[in-house]
Amino acid sequence: VLELNASDDRGIGIVRGQILSFASTGTMYKSKFKLIILDEADAMTIDAQNALRRIIEKYTDNVRFCIICNYLSKIIPALQSRCTRFRFLPLAAEQIMPRLNHVIEAEKLQVTENGKEALMTLSGGDMRKVISVLQSTWFAYGAVNEENVYNCVGHPLPSDINSIVNWLLNDSYDTCYKKIQQLKLNKGLALQDILTEIHSCVVK
Repeated sequence: VLELNASDDRGIGIVRGQILSFASTGTMYKSKFKLIILDEADAMTIDAQNALRRIIEKYTDNVRFCIICNYLSKIIPALQSRCTRFRFLPLAAEQIMPRLNHVIEAEKLQVTENGKEALMTLSGGDMRKVISVLQSTWFAYGAVNEENVYNCVGHPLPSDINSIVNWLLNDSYDTCYKKIQQLKLNKGLALQDILTEIHSCVVK
């Protein structure tokens, strides 16, 4: 098995070097396949993907390729057509929480329950994002709670959204506009994030 992170070595050199060298050598057991795993393959250049396509064609008898990507649109059609696609749904909270608790205990971090919920909400079912935001929040604040998590990623707090919805329902247009603009400037919030959260709040 050869496992590579394609985002570290994006160019054609890694394909013509390590991958070709591994694929071109035979196996001791005729019935066994070699396995090449390429993580974050969507970071590879077009030339590298074309070179990989030719290797897949040539060594398909004894090698199987597992190509993992975040954005399918960044994988060239010629490479997509040679693969069977498997799409994975975002992880559920009950799948993320045990691993999150394990990391918190192993690293001896101070994390509140609402901090965990904030990590779940903002991750969108992405375990890697949960760990990344957890790490960033801890380094930035030394404690992981709801407010620190939201501030770390620059996302509007639920309390901010509740305030905005209240303004929209009760204040005049001009007053509401000024208050939202002031909140954006004070907290460095993105309008898209605000609109997304307001939409979610209204739908609920």
